[in-house]
Amino acid sequence: MKMLRNFLDRMHPKFKNGTKLEKYYPLFEMADTFMFTPDDVTKSGPHVRDAVDLKRAMIVVVLALLPTFFFGLFNIGYQEDATRTILQNFMVGLKITLPILIVAYGVGGFWEVVFAIVRKHEINEGFLVTGFLIPLIVPPTIPLWMVAVATSFGVVIGKEIFGGTGFNIFNPALVARAFLFFAYPGAISGDSVWTVVDGVSKATPLAVAASGVNTSAIDLLVRSNFSWLDMFYGFIPGSIGETSTLAILIGAVILLVTRIASWRIITGVMIGMVGIALLTNLLAAASSNPMLALTPHYHLVMGGFAFGMVFMATDPVSAAQSNAGRWIYGIMIGGLAVMIRSVNPAFPEGMMLAILLGNAFSPMIDYMVLRRHIKRRQQRHA
Repeated sequence: MKMLRNFLDRMHPKFKNGTKLEKYYPLFEMADTFMFTPDDVTKSGPHVRDAVDLKRAMIVVVLALLPTFFFGLFNIGYQEDATRTILQNFMVGLKITLPILIVAYGVGGFWEVVFAIVRKHEINEGFLVTGFLIPLIVPPTIPLWMVAVATSFGVVIGKEIFGGTGFNIFNPALVARAFLFFAYPGAISGDSVWTVVDGVSKATPLAVAASGVNTSAIDLLVRSNFSWLDMFYGFIPGSIGETSTLAILIGAVILLVTRIASWRIITGVMIGMVGIALLTNLLAAASSNPMLALTPHYHLVMGGFAFGMVFMATDPVSAAQSNAGRWIYGIMIGGLAVMIRSVNPAFPEGMMLAILLGNAFSPMIDYMVLRRHIKRRQQRHA
């Protein structure tokens, strides 16, 4: 490592202002700070030295995503042929997922470099996570060119036009998925998109639950051999990284222990989901809508709810920043997700829209919390 450090130190002057390689300094800085903790400090006023910079925080998130990633690789092959060995299923999934991952990182990284060079700032490390999230929230049969277009839209429109990492109001990965859903709905919804090879077609549990009339969604799931445990473990068709609630919860523990994610947001999402789900359960008997009968523990393990709760809603940039605001923000997302799923069976996956709506309202939520604190202090000193 010392040899590498000395090499980078020798190369650094070649990228300074006034040199031929000046405009490529963001690339040098990215490589340097990715491998070594920067020793830069503020020039005036108090400051804190900490080895956990933004790149390290993003790397922790990537590590927390690995359980869902590896299980997703296995599950792709498992859904095609459950009789194969674990290694065989894993290799099938790797063959399908790796190109998606390469395209997402390649295209997203390209836009990050372009904007860094044009704006003459450091390359934003936020794409370490965004580039990993996008492949995990799409079906395994998504065409690679769609991944490229969606990634471009998510990075450029969802983040860079707002000023880059730290200024975006929406989660870029969710913006990419929303683009796919509304621009190419046939490639991201329906039964056929969850296949791995021709001739294998499977509906997701959410699609099954929303398909009946005057029939409980839970009864429909049982008839289709979707047990709660299968959905909890993840042995179901779905987006690459969203099927296993168990793997997602392992990632949640990592994020909570390292304090990368806010426990208030995660708890708030659960409270909102449970509260609205219990309310819809009370209305189920008087309606022909099967989704109203879904109990809270079924909502948790179906679709992208758990994944969105742990990895999307907790995005430190687009989420609420105040402690009280995080409670409101989380409860809002959990409640909206169930409402969208239950009231509109034609769009049973409500977590994506719920988080995007939460992102849109988070600045207002923080503003209201701040004004309330100011009002209390004014009354206290009146």
